[in-house]
Amino acid sequence: MSLRICSAALLASLALAGSAQAQSQLPLESMQIRSLYRVPEPRDEFVRQCAPHMLGRWAHPEAVCGCLHDHAAATVDDPDLRQALLRGISETGVPTIETDWVPPSKQAEIGPTFTKIAKPTLQCMFEPISN
Repeated sequence: MSLRICSAALLASLALAGSAQAQSQLPLESMQIRSLYRVPEPRDEFVRQCAPHMLGRWAHPEAVCGCLHDHAAATVDDPDLRQALLRGISETGVPTIETDWVPPSKQAEIGPTFTKIAKPTLQCMFEPISN
């Protein structure tokens, strides 16, 4: 009889230990699953796409791309034009907007958008990086 009680106690303690271990792993597993679905920050993704186009042209391609992103985001108010400009920079390494990337009603604003970003673009590309 005591053998049955000891066996039952041993099984119960193993079951509880296994349950506790499984519960302690759940937060870690859910964190791992969440990290799989983590969407990169838009600026980081932009720099990742832009930098290869800057290699060989600039000593610090990531800094140039980050600067271009920051100025485009701060200077261009219209979301369609801003998105088209960022797309052009990330795909080519230079400020570019294809007319089919913006609605027809905003295509007349492409020229003025380039005028707005001309000086900041030159600053990003030619002024030394301040540390």
